[in-house]
Amino acid sequence: MKNVLDYLFVEPFPLPWLVQDIIALGLFLFVLAFVIRREKHPVVVLLELFAFIFLYASVYENAAIVMGLYSYGRSLVMIGFVPAAVPIIEACVLITGFWFLEKTTLPAWTKPPIIGLLGMLQDFSLDPLAIRQVFTTAGVTSGRWNWLINPSTNVNILNIPVFNFPGWMLIMLYGSACLLVGRWWYRKSGYKPGVGYVYPFLSMIAALLLMISPISSLLLWLGPVFQKGGSIEWILLAFHLALPAGLLIFLWRGRTTGPWTVHDLPVFVFPTVLHLSDILFTLIGGYTEILWIVLLASAVQTGLLAFAFFKNRRDWPAGKTIPG
Repeated sequence: MKNVLDYLFVEPFPLPWLVQDIIALGLFLFVLAFVIRREKHPVVVLLELFAFIFLYASVYENAAIVMGLYSYGRSLVMIGFVPAAVPIIEACVLITGFWFLEKTTLPAWTKPPIIGLLGMLQDFSLDPLAIRQVFTTAGVTSGRWNWLINPSTNVNILNIPVFNFPGWMLIMLYGSACLLVGRWWYRKSGYKPGVGYVYPFLSMIAALLLMISPISSLLLWLGPVFQKGGSIEWILLAFHLALPAGLLIFLWRGRTTGPWTVHDLPVFVFPTVLHLSDILFTLIGGYTEILWIVLLASAVQTGLLAFAFFKNRRDWPAGKTIPG
């Protein structure tokens, strides 16, 4: 018996996938509205997001599919073999991470690993859910995301290879680091339009080259000394979690340069809504075996944001003048 999705789409797909795509796309439009509203050079930042999505994240994700690491189910919007929601979420993590950190006293070199940590926390609730959302549509059975690596032969977290989570660290680390270099170039040029139109694309090409370089296997499983799938991946996961956590604990400690305003709304809304969505669909699907990690990742990230918000409110009471 046909349902409404069969009439709306030539290649129908499950309702939970559709709703989650709509949530991701809605959050993306919300973030884009604030890019236009809050940035001094909104066109350049929009180019950063465009280049991140289409020249970096989507290219890498499609390459991973071609190499046989994993596959995706159908989506409302696809970029090649990849649901657009995947690079879109990564792009939103990137820009809201920058907005969060620009209010802190942290030096620029600490920003890429911390943005990487924010990506990992988002991923710890996204991915365990995605691989369990398995449906049969039009005679095809697929998860929203399907790992093609046998979990019994690789160290894994809830049937997801351990290296996947530091992989999000590297995607965000390379992307944010290369954009920081590009932004430095743009600033040194006196904000010349030509530089602003070029650096987002050059930055993301550089990030892609780093992502596919031997540096990545070194940082994921200490290749070529060790092979992918071994216990060494647990040590690298601990490293990628501990480094940015240490930077936040010892270098940041909640210090800010100004009060949060309405312009900072996406910093708090984007990750919180995405985590709430993951919790909701975990409960609806009855995936109780992953509820602990979805709740833990959500609680850690929400707790970090709550600490930043309330610490800032104490430090910057109404009417207090911002230095400089």
